[in-house]
Amino acid sequence: MKQQLGEILDQVLRRNPGEAEFHQAVREVFESLEPVLRKNPQYVDAAVLERLCEPERQIIFRVPWVDDEGRVQINRGFRVEYNSALGPYKGGLRFHPSVYLGIVKFLGFEQVFKNALTGMPIGGGKGGSDFDPRGRSAGEVMRFCQSFMTELYRHLGEHTDVPAGDIGVGGREIGYLFGQYKRITNRYESGVLTGKGLSWGGSLVRTEATGYGTVLFAERMLATRGQDFDGRRVVVSGSGNVAQYAIQKAQQLGGHVVACSDSTGYVLDEQGIDLPLLQHVRDVERLPVSTYAERRGATFVPGRRVWEVGAQVALPCATQNELDEGDAAALVRSGVLAVSEGANMPTTPKAVALLQDADVLYAPGKAANAGGVATSALEMQQNASRDSWTFEYTEQRLAGIMHAIQDRCLATADEYDAPGSYVVGANIAGFTKVADAMLALGVV
Repeated sequence: MKQQLGEILDQVLRRNPGEAEFHQAVREVFESLEPVLRKNPQYVDAAVLERLCEPERQIIFRVPWVDDEGRVQINRGFRVEYNSALGPYKGGLRFHPSVYLGIVKFLGFEQVFKNALTGMPIGGGKGGSDFDPRGRSAGEVMRFCQSFMTELYRHLGEHTDVPAGDIGVGGREIGYLFGQYKRITNRYESGVLTGKGLSWGGSLVRTEATGYGTVLFAERMLATRGQDFDGRRVVVSGSGNVAQYAIQKAQQLGGHVVACSDSTGYVLDEQGIDLPLLQHVRDVERLPVSTYAERRGATFVPGRRVWEVGAQVALPCATQNELDEGDAAALVRSGVLAVSEGANMPTTPKAVALLQDADVLYAPGKAANAGGVATSALEMQQNASRDSWTFEYTEQRLAGIMHAIQDRCLATADEYDAPGSYVVGANIAGFTKVADAMLALGVV
């Protein structure tokens, strides 16, 4: 079986050259699956794994738009509709210069398992563009979003593909995208995009959901060892949406959050991060965290990563492969108890191994950051029923989902003789749910 997995992996590498992030994501899942395939030969017979490694549809398109100086700009748009065995494709759009097909495929592949773990009826997909919204005016962002949706709309639908936001795509961008979709289709289909504004079909808690869910998962992990957030020193990477609400929830649970970051460096604030000030600097003024440090009287460390700050709980909430082996070693030396991923695949494979060897509680993103897409599915429910739930009820639903994912990961890890491994548990629990659905639907 190990040889067969190796042959399938080799095939994936050959068919998808130069897509390092996608290769990494596939390899990480494959490492958990040998006992599953041995126990369930029907997955092998039906070539489920080979089919899972090939997206159902990959869409690449040109996005022309005009900047404020009247110059025509060209970007590339992507939507990878990865797997719909459990429901319509569901996953965010990322606007960032680093976006290319390999990143979108890695994100879509991860999304398939993440969405399966939520228990909600949603498949997996991902999309985006190499457009960089930083430094662009609101008018430029609007014109780009309108051009992007002018092509993408034909592939979307509440029963087909439902995008949301991701890096570079927040409430402003979702608004421009939905406005263009409505304009082109002449239909007010609230359920075709999630992460919408509260006054036009959005859900309470959706803004907070990914960050909150990451912390709720960590809370449940810590509880398995009789520990909690109260009085714990916490560091968070990033300072965008996920990081901000991870900070908020950790503070609500009694954690002392002392550091956050952006692409220029990190802030160390021993008083504890002042979240309203951080949000004003980052979301309203759209300035770097160094500005927060200046106004707060905190320390800004340029060009370095936040993991060198000692902490008991670490929450990577920025981007892929941001926490490497050296960073993990620094966290272990500082006495870290738990690492819960708010970003997608932020920890390198060697760093994951080091954390696990040190008996650190480690939650992979496909489990720990599933709160965002879970609440998107709750938003879809509200849209379908023309209903709106309270913040308290929606947060209660989110907490229940995150706790259930944690419990399912642990139970699955135990079943496959890997007690305490959230990596094994998440990979196998997500895979078997999707694989069983694929078997039921036949060779499609």
